Order: sequence, then structure tokens, then C-alpha cells
Amino acid sequence: MENEVMVVLCTFPDFEKARQIGAALVERQVAACINLLPAVTSIYRWKGKVVEEGEVLGVIKTTAEAYPALEAAILELHPYDTPEVLALPVWRGAEAYLKWVAGEVGKNP
Repeated sequence: MENEVMVVLCTFPDFEKARQIGAALVERQVAACINLLPAVTSIYRWKGKVVEEGEVLGVIKTTAEAYPALEAAILELHPYDTPEVLALPVWRGAEAYLKWVAGEVGKNP
């Protein structure tokens, strides 16, 4: 299970903050890659009010073994009080890509 690849979704307030945190996650080797999708509209209830905001969605690739360190790094670096951090197991994928992800994370988490 330690090399099981996961996709983690995380939203950020703007592109620059997403880029900074994404780079830190890759540098710390808790993520192999992060794709940043700008212009996401999030609608949610926060403190009793419905809020609609523009955000950037990060699609992060990691492993189950590296996930605890990834989550800790996001919580440390993220400006939100309660950042979205959702981990999804990867059921299938191109074997070479999955091996690459597993080889890029967990070396120094």
C-alpha cells in the first residue's frame, strides 16, 4: 500500500499562492506533481452564509505513504483556516506514470 498513488484536491485563494505552495510540496518531495487549474468558482456555506469565490484548484499526485506529510505541509503553508484537502485513491493508471509518482515522493518527507 505504501506505493499506492493518490490524487489530492486542494483549493487556493489565488494562482500565486497555489504556485508557491505547489512548488514547496514538490521541493519537499511529498508530491510528485501539482496541476493548477485557475478560474474555479467555489460556492459553499461558511459561518452561516453562502459564499461564492474564485479559487485555483490544485490536483496533486502523491502516494499513500507520503500523504500524512503532504497533508501536514498543506496545513502548515495554506492561508485558509480550513483548507480543502481531499485524498482520492487511484484505481488504475499508466504503469510508467504510477512508478514515476512513487519514485518522486517519500524520499525526504
